Amino acid sequence: MTSKILFEDIIKSFEVFLMLHPKTYPLILSLENHCSIPYQQVMVAQLKSILGKKLYEPDEASLSGPLPTPSQLRGMVVLKGRRPEGATDDYDTDDDAAADDMTDQQSMRTERSSNTMRAPNSMKIAPELAKITLFHGTKFKSWQESTQSFTYHMHSFSESRVRSLCKHNQTNQWIQYNQTHMSRTFPSGKRVDSSNYSPILAWSTGCQMVALNYQTPDDPLRINDGRFRENGEQGYVLKPSSLMMNADIEPRAALLEVKILSGSCLPKPGGLSHGECIDPYITISLFDCHDGKELVSVQTTNTVMNNGFAPIWNFEDSFHFQVQNMCVAVMQFTVWDKNPSPKPDDFIANASVPISCMRHGIRSVQLFDANNTRSGAFDFASLLVLVKFEHSQAEI
Repeated sequence: MTSKILFEDIIKSFEVFLMLHPKTYPLILSLENHCSIPYQQVMVAQLKSILGKKLYEPDEASLSGPLPTPSQLRGMVVLKGRRPEGATDDYDTDDDAAADDMTDQQSMRTERSSNTMRAPNSMKIAPELAKITLFHGTKFKSWQESTQSFTYHMHSFSESRVRSLCKHNQTNQWIQYNQTHMSRTFPSGKRVDSSNYSPILAWSTGCQMVALNYQTPDDPLRINDGRFRENGEQGYVLKPSSLMMNADIEPRAALLEVKILSGSCLPKPGGLSHGECIDPYITISLFDCHDGKELVSVQTTNTVMNNGFAPIWNFEDSFHFQVQNMCVAVMQFTVWDKNPSPKPDDFIANASVPISCMRHGIRSVQLFDANNTRSGAFDFASLLVLVKFEHSQAEI
């Protein structure tokens, strides 16, 4: 949520970022466009004058084959919107999230009403804007139709639709579609508190863009932060090989044993420099999925009293987890400060580590504050953990 911002100022911020990071992977700008034709022409003029050669303009020859790779688009801004001229009926927007969250009967009534009231020219697109747009958002009808469409056609799904498609055993078809096309998912319109949904299920289908509410630092956003930290926070992570194969391959599974050995320089709540010593304990959460369903497993250590500088936990306590999908599963370590009841415990720090990045042996886990940053009192905060793997399937 934000107040009114000039379109020109937004594009200038892109230009500044690209000037500071000329080798960055492509920035994808999704246009939720409700402007008239004259204003769309102004948008095109501003995009071209501000970004210049940094704006990717697809040619007709490149649209008939595979999509360009991120490496080919380094330092570029790519537009998502409406590509074909005169596209009206099949274009999707984030407003469709409301329909996704309705029952089928409610959705049909709303669609009939909107079709009756829609003005003939309400969804027109300026040819100048269509020409510089790469990704054309289309409404999902069937996987067969979607797979046969142009590769620059893409779908957007609300979180409710993601669960529904996976629930009805359409995961494999979605994986196949995402090998040649793009999918984007976004939070339900019912999340008026700007909370987030777990990105794990969407990742398991190969969705490339899993949008979250970045203004809310909750567990799903920390999971997302941990996933993309594995590639130096470049904003892009290479897909697992199992999601790029034509064969129906069972996700790689494993048995995981974790011991929390000790902590170091654990700060006080909020990174404060004053206050009493904390009484830390750790919750270890595994976010996973299997057969189109999200799985969450949580285990907790004992509490170490009055020691945030160098707490040591009981070495005899081992925590065992059954990982169903190593490609997308994420383990989250959260440090809490124990408070007397009924006062809720205070959040101290957190670390989210993709299972695919965890290694056998004694490992140091860097901790981050509530906003996924590591500075000030959190500069040296860490946990020492023992990790043991028992793979139940060979790596592909």
